Amino acid sequence: MIHPSYELGEGRVGRANLAGSAGLELVAGVVQLRPQEAMVEAMLRGWRAQQTARGLREETIAQREHLVRGFLAFTNEFPWAWSASHVDEWSLSLTSEKHLRPSTIRSYQGQLRLFTEFLTDGRYGWVAACQEAFGTHPVPVCHEWNTLSHLDDYEGDPEARAFTREELQRFLDYADDQVGRAVRAGRKGALAAYRDATLFKVIYGWGLRRTETAKLDLLDWGRNPAAPEFDRFGMLHVRYGKAKRGQQPRQRNVASVMGWAVEAVADYVHNIRPRFGSGEHPGMWVTERGGRIKPAEINARFGAYREALGMSKALTVHSLRHSYVTHLTEDGVDRRFIQQQVGHERDSSTAVYTHVSDDFMSTALRRALSPAFTGGGIGAEEGR
Repeated sequence: MIHPSYELGEGRVGRANLAGSAGLELVAGVVQLRPQEAMVEAMLRGWRAQQTARGLREETIAQREHLVRGFLAFTNEFPWAWSASHVDEWSLSLTSEKHLRPSTIRSYQGQLRLFTEFLTDGRYGWVAACQEAFGTHPVPVCHEWNTLSHLDDYEGDPEARAFTREELQRFLDYADDQVGRAVRAGRKGALAAYRDATLFKVIYGWGLRRTETAKLDLLDWGRNPAAPEFDRFGMLHVRYGKAKRGQQPRQRNVASVMGWAVEAVADYVHNIRPRFGSGEHPGMWVTERGGRIKPAEINARFGAYREALGMSKALTVHSLRHSYVTHLTEDGVDRRFIQQQVGHERDSSTAVYTHVSDDFMSTALRRALSPAFTGGGIGAEEGR
């Protein structure tokens, strides 16, 4: 029996002529050996037609269909039997088993949401078609409470966390110790170990991302009139900050606030880097072969030190940046100053933090230059 809301025309069940509608994809009077599988294929054909009519690229359509088929396989259920709990289980597997980033998971959830919204849109007739054929129908399964929303510019590994101060001290001490061990053993690698020990201090001491750090040049350092005690290392110009989609890398100036970190950088620049024989190479972190260190090499060194110390895998290179924000916050530094330092832009609720005055920045900087960093902070006891 044909559902009363449908019309019979030219051998097809139809309700409307919208591209992708059930009326254009389901053939009337044909008995399917596997009606459930046939309905799913008709749904996917319809969704493909609907997206094509909207002018989407074939690659985009194919990628979305691949994802939906993956969700079908994961649930082992047909779309009219899907529920929000299926999305919960799938999302958990993407995080805990596949270790995908939140931004990727959010993209996948968005694609699944598009498919279910297409199926439940009354204009396309799939709800009525499923109700007639199977006595049930698709429902929305992606909701605000079981999908990720875009909250911040940076979305790191959900398992990542900041170092405690004790962990950070242990890590930096270990990095320093590797220099002495290489020298005492008379083996190569002492210069590289010194370079990397300083690099980790810079990531923490200026709250940088890994790629930002790898692309630093010597000329990115400059004076800051508000902190003359730091000489030519009072301000760091970051040229390769995280870009917004479709835009160039964002730039920002990061004021130096940790005296021990400034001392470590000055020592490296004046006494260690020249020994690499890098000549006119502009890079801050050069290799013994005269190239620039790569982010993957930073990861490798960090992972080796972390494993040697038996530290949690939840600690990543980005944890050093997390620690910068956490420790400054714990020490009472103004949150707006910290946000300006790390280059975060949030939605309209925090937009005020991105346009602070010069007077505010100078006042906040002087407050940040506290004894916690110049006298008793991380690394201070060894003159870092």
